[in-house]
Amino acid sequence: MASSEPEIGLVNLPPTSWAVLAMLSYEEEISGYDLKKWADWSIRYFYWSPSHSQIYSELKKLEKHGYATSRVDSDNAMRGRRLYRITDEGRAAVTQWCNEAPVDKPVLKHHVMLRIMFGHLSSPDRLKEILRDHIEDIDRLRKRAAIDSAAAKSEPGWAYSQIVLQWAERHYAAERDLAQELIEQIDAADSILVKAEHDDRSEYPHPTPGRWREVEQRVQESEGADAD
Repeated sequence: MASSEPEIGLVNLPPTSWAVLAMLSYEEEISGYDLKKWADWSIRYFYWSPSHSQIYSELKKLEKHGYATSRVDSDNAMRGRRLYRITDEGRAAVTQWCNEAPVDKPVLKHHVMLRIMFGHLSSPDRLKEILRDHIEDIDRLRKRAAIDSAAAKSEPGWAYSQIVLQWAERHYAAERDLAQELIEQIDAADSILVKAEHDDRSEYPHPTPGRWREVEQRVQESEGADAD
């Protein structure tokens, strides 16, 4: 992931480090193990599902820069675990990051859509199977986000977390509905595909040679007209 924003006076940390530091900003002294569990019902819905090793790696970076401190717990049955807390310097830094650092544009990398994009190399039945599996996974996440959103209402300090979880629930519902629409469109797309040209070397249909240049030119002309 891209590193953050030294030009505004911040330490050059990746966004994942800032995410962990922001979680520590709730002031609770917490273990890396519990941070991982917390991430699994919060930021994993829209940004990052970290492993335990990633969490501990980020915590070490934060300690190195004086943004977090830790101690070994010896007060209860969980003796020996390391607990982390944000420092005043860490709170100031993450507050500056939230308010001043440039916001990276979301990048969509959709493995399911990649398979559909090159559906001419597959079969309609296989593509539908991929989409049905995707719908099951997405709907599972939607239901879990709804449960976590409802649970977050119990804590006023999680007000912003709660509305993001509501957004995640709606996002996954929309993704599910779009995937269902694609299933319904596959047969029509396949019926159009059979009209495409074939060459003697391959059983697969392909676009007319050079057609992409025509399309590119049309797009450029359209963009030029919009600019005028």
